This record gives sequence, C-alpha cells and structure tokens, in this order.
Amino acid sequence: MRRALDALYAAAGYLAAIFMIGTLAMVLAGVGGRMFNFYLRGTDAYAGYCMAAVCFLALAHTLKRGEHIRVTLILKHVPEKAHRPLEIWCFLVATLIAAALAYFSVRLVWQSYTFHDISQGADATPLWIPQLTMAAGSIVMLVAFLDDFLCLVLGRPNAPHAAEAQPAHIE
Repeated sequence: MRRALDALYAAAGYLAAIFMIGTLAMVLAGVGGRMFNFYLRGTDAYAGYCMAAVCFLALAHTLKRGEHIRVTLILKHVPEKAHRPLEIWCFLVATLIAAALAYFSVRLVWQSYTFHDISQGADATPLWIPQLTMAAGSIVMLVAFLDDFLCLVLGRPNAPHAAEAQPAHIE
C-alpha cells in the first residue's frame, strides 16, 4: 500500500511538472505570437489553466516531501507530552479542510459539466476540463493528509513530520 501511495504522490508531482512546461509553452506561444503578428486564441487562458493545475497537483507531493510551510512555533513551546495530541489534532483539522476542498472541487467540476459552462475568453473551453486538475489535486491532497493522519494515530513511520522535516536549502 505504501508503494502505491508514494507512486500516486510522485505521479501527481510529475504531472504538475508537465503542466509547468505547458505554462511555459503557452506563455512563449503568446509572446511569439505578439512578436510575429499572429494571434493564438486562448494562450493566456491555457497558461492560467496550466498554472492552476501545477498548484493543485503539486500539493500532495510537496506535503509528503516535507516542503509545506508548517508552523512549529507552538510545538516548540509546549511540553513533550502535548506534542503528539497537538499534532494529531492539527492533522485531523487539515484532513477535514482537505476533504471540504476535495468535495467542493469535485462538485464544481460536476456543476460546470452539467450546466455546460464555458470560459468567457476567445477559447470557449468547457470549464470542467481544466477544473478536473483542481479536483484531482484536491483528492490526492486529501489522500495524503489522511495517510499522514492515520500513520500518526497508528504510530507508523511515514513522510517527514514537523519535528523531522528540514527545509530546503536555498542558495
């Protein structure tokens, strides 16, 4: 099960990277179009869709690598006995928030599909298509938080938590 979950998080991260390349391609196509006097419909909108996909699809991968911004100020100042209950409470709240985000993201996709909602730009894209990446990223994020929460409650080793996670070195 652990391998399957890690593969899911990695796949979402790789998919986010592909959409980042898509963002670059759309921006370059728009710039190239202005430089050479031709118009590609929807490049701005598609760059925005790709950027939203990057943001949502990278959430779980970033969490599992310990790169999310975490507020450990309170954990450093509470007694050692309170660390585990406080961390369990935080993961429970985060899991519930992720569940709400996933629910409403999926509901938004369904409503856009049902009402045949299209973008207002020149591309006239059915909005449920780019919204799928938001819903997928939200669902994978929910799975990641649920994974962390259950591992914490059951006392199983998992991805880096607040105490063990080291921030990325930026030089």
